[in-house]
Amino acid sequence: VQLVESGGGLVQPGGSLRLSCAASGNIGSIIMTAWFRQVPGKQRALVAGIDSGGRPNYVDSVMGRFTISRDNAKNIVYLQMNNLKFEDTAVYYCAAYQDDRPEGYWGQGTQVTVSS
Repeated sequence: VQLVESGGGLVQPGGSLRLSCAASGNIGSIIMTAWFRQVPGKQRALVAGIDSGGRPNYVDSVMGRFTISRDNAKNIVYLQMNNLKFEDTAVYYCAAYQDDRPEGYWGQGTQVTVSS
């Protein structure tokens, strides 16, 4: 499985970005796709996930502001981020999980910077 993230960039507080995670390869057995983020000096942290049935989950800090969705025809998982805050600044990573690979597959990350 290969994952490629895109859509990061520089945005002002209150602005929006949509991240994309395009999957290719043996994607038929993916059971969960998730977005994580990481800032320098801290561990990578879960932001949102979506299972193979399309059911989403979010961490409290992004609830109501971020929306995770999937386009099965295009094999893309999106993260729509609205009302962005300074503390959302991070490198965002996409991860995909299969039953026989609990550590997941990871993309290369995309930088999101919220700054005025």
